[in-house]
Amino acid sequence: MRWNGRWRGRAALAAGAMLCAAVSNGAPAPASGAEPEASVPVSPEARARLLDYVRGQNSTGFLVIRDGRVLVEANWPAPAADRAFAAFVHGRARDGALLVDVASAQKSFVSVLVTMAADKRLVDLDAPVSRYIGQGWSRASPAEEARIRVVDVLTMSSGLDKSFGYAAPAGTVFSYNTPVYAVAKRILVASAKRPLDAITRDWLTAPLGMRDTAWRKRPAAFAEVGNDSGLVTSPRDMARFGGMILNRGVAENGKRIVSEKGFAAMFARSAVNPAYGRLWWLNGSAYVIGPRGRRDGPLVPAAPADMVAALGAFDNQLYVVPSRGLVVVRTGAAAPDKNFDQQLWQHLMDMVR
Repeated sequence: MRWNGRWRGRAALAAGAMLCAAVSNGAPAPASGAEPEASVPVSPEARARLLDYVRGQNSTGFLVIRDGRVLVEANWPAPAADRAFAAFVHGRARDGALLVDVASAQKSFVSVLVTMAADKRLVDLDAPVSRYIGQGWSRASPAEEARIRVVDVLTMSSGLDKSFGYAAPAGTVFSYNTPVYAVAKRILVASAKRPLDAITRDWLTAPLGMRDTAWRKRPAAFAEVGNDSGLVTSPRDMARFGGMILNRGVAENGKRIVSEKGFAAMFARSAVNPAYGRLWWLNGSAYVIGPRGRRDGPLVPAAPADMVAALGAFDNQLYVVPSRGLVVVRTGAAAPDKNFDQQLWQHLMDMVR
């Protein structure tokens, strides 16, 4: 299968630009997986093992792009037995892939939008949250609330519990907190004085050519408190977004989406958790503090140390690896393998070595 563009070197800038071009031609996505471009060396046996593994893990979409060339593209039906996941499926994209609410992977998209708002001087990330959405947005005391900055929300160090009660001084403890994260969307809307859909379309999805991405209201039964909107997207659109990240904040057409300073700040390891930046997961750390607590070692030992990731429930994942020119997207229902990330990357590294 031939895609737009031709390889121009291993530099991240070129790889990111070519990746965006690779997913922009609109050809239908094959159900069984696209054949890799001949100029990219891939082990056919390792590729087959990778596809077999991913297919068996309740995946609905899988896309691997390296150095601007598609190595694997596959789409499958939603698993019929998973009724919870069915509520997160919203039809099909133009290429036939399922449109899926990618759960907490949305956080990394919002990270980019908030960084863009800071670039536009609409938001001061070191300012109190209350400057943008008013006082009394939490259940902390007025003095405690006044110390919670926008950047503390982005690094999951607000010091609030999931009921917005005070738990620790702001900026001192990492606590993965989706309801408090959703305040970032309120900050965006208040600072830009525009709906979230319009902000996302005009600032991000339209410039990147993401035609199948939009915010959707979640069913009440699945909406988390304070985060009742889901980002619905396709594997190719996620790859376009990942291409911009690989390209260090620059779109395929050369337009800078995120400033160099803002881009670097998104991926700086936070003081409270070396495996987390600003709503992005970071590999290569000595330990990880995740939703279930702390453990020693990197986020995904089998993956390259410079991998960054947008991770969501049901194992909806976007991985970007600058050193390998890689963008990897997986959508679907929850993988039965509890060690899914590690096993996936073992298969991937066998294929791309």
